[in-house]
Amino acid sequence: MTVAEFLAFEKASRVRHEYVRGEAFAMSGGTSGHSQITGNIFARLKTAAKGGPCHVVVNDVLVRADQDHLYYPDVAIECIGRSGDKRVLEAPCVVVEVTSKNTRRTDRVEKLENYRRIESLELYLIVDQMRRRVTRHLRDSGEWRSEEIEGDGAVPIPGVGTSLTLDVIYEGVEFPPLSVVEADAFKWGEGEDQ
Repeated sequence: MTVAEFLAFEKASRVRHEYVRGEAFAMSGGTSGHSQITGNIFARLKTAAKGGPCHVVVNDVLVRADQDHLYYPDVAIECIGRSGDKRVLEAPCVVVEVTSKNTRRTDRVEKLENYRRIESLELYLIVDQMRRRVTRHLRDSGEWRSEEIEGDGAVPIPGVGTSLTLDVIYEGVEFPPLSVVEADAFKWGEGEDQ
């Protein structure tokens, strides 16, 4: 289907879909941990953006990575005036994805590659919901660089003049035992796609 057909289909659908090369893929539900993390990030960024030129959206607005990819990130920031379809961000400066078992590989490989094509994007965060770890992909002088932030770290957020500490991101989140996290990471091949 074309992008226009997809947007019409999506508007009428009760289930959210992402658009990948002409096909619509249904999105699955999340967990309480995923919801808590997303809410924590959104609340902090929304407060920081108040009164400024940027607006923060949470998982109900599509981001156009390119002509062939439209995704629903968990949180996104756009710092330009909005025009056109209000359901689609065309020029986000920050995109945040909170991983799940089903999306971990897509977030770290496919979405990373496609989000990097967005000219306005300065920061792509991949937030692990199984342990205190954020992967930061930052555009610096036109080049992308990546780093893992763990423990008591913080992530500076462009556009809204704030940082996200891991304490804020993971406030109220209970993690599974480390043995479960390690077994799950091995099962899903984590590390191969980084």
